Amino acid sequence: MIIQFLNACNSLNDKLFEGVDALISAISMPDWLLDAILDSVHTLPLLFIVFLIIEAIEYFYADKINHLIKHVEKAATAAGAALAIIPQCGFSIIATSLYLRRYLTKGTLIAIYLATSDEAIPILLTRPDKIHYIIPIISLKLVVAILAGYLVDFIFKDSKYVPIEEDVEEHSGCCHHSIDERHPKELIIHPIKHTLNIFGFILVITILLNFFINVCLKYPFIHSFFHSIKFMEPVITAILGLIPNCAISVGLTMMLINGTLKFSAVMAGLLSNAGLGLLVLLKQHDNYKDTLKIITILTIISIFTGYLLQIFNL
Repeated sequence: MIIQFLNACNSLNDKLFEGVDALISAISMPDWLLDAILDSVHTLPLLFIVFLIIEAIEYFYADKINHLIKHVEKAATAAGAALAIIPQCGFSIIATSLYLRRYLTKGTLIAIYLATSDEAIPILLTRPDKIHYIIPIISLKLVVAILAGYLVDFIFKDSKYVPIEEDVEEHSGCCHHSIDERHPKELIIHPIKHTLNIFGFILVITILLNFFINVCLKYPFIHSFFHSIKFMEPVITAILGLIPNCAISVGLTMMLINGTLKFSAVMAGLLSNAGLGLLVLLKQHDNYKDTLKIITILTIISIFTGYLLQIFNL
């Protein structure tokens, strides 16, 4: 049903953009650049629809989700991972805030970080021919997050803390909108801003990827170099995933779509990519050793999963 809907949207999208395509095609430019621009422009309508749905979920259910995470006790790790799978840009931020206020255990926080979907799912939804990646990504993230979360709490004996009530800094999402206070106007304004923001990333990354594949890889020494570091891809992507910026998950997803990176390497990066949650942890956590421990655990789990998938040639 979803695939049929997306295919119908894509067909309508192609018809709507026929004039735009002709106009862009009339401009003299290399084929790889033309393809990058056309492919990116075609994602705009579907991208907006997806972000509109995500915004509605975040607007109407965010408070219920936060309340649930606070009070589900031992099921918090599984519940947190399941809720983090739903693409929403503020969940890892809220989870970090709850951890700092001692509502969540370390294992629950890491499970939420690992499961956070960020931009990967929305971007794949704009490409019906690549939608088959969504179930494996969601399933792997969920399984790895839950297993790792409970294992971390078992090893570190990190039982639920006694909550601390204190004033916390107001948090902003990727497009500088408030995470803590939501206004009805954001139901439209934020999806538009988010769509344009992510579209910009998609356009730049697609142009760079097309340039790399069609121009750079024609040089034997560049091709040999990237072939020689194939084995290190899960390590490189997992470290890149730690950068608290949605451009990373956009880039990894686009490289998966273009076939530049294998699924195993992309998964390593998407697992470690906890969005802006890590930025809040670095800024507000006064226990630097604990912050380093969380980041190290997150990185090790992501790299290990990447290599495990690589063994199975995925």
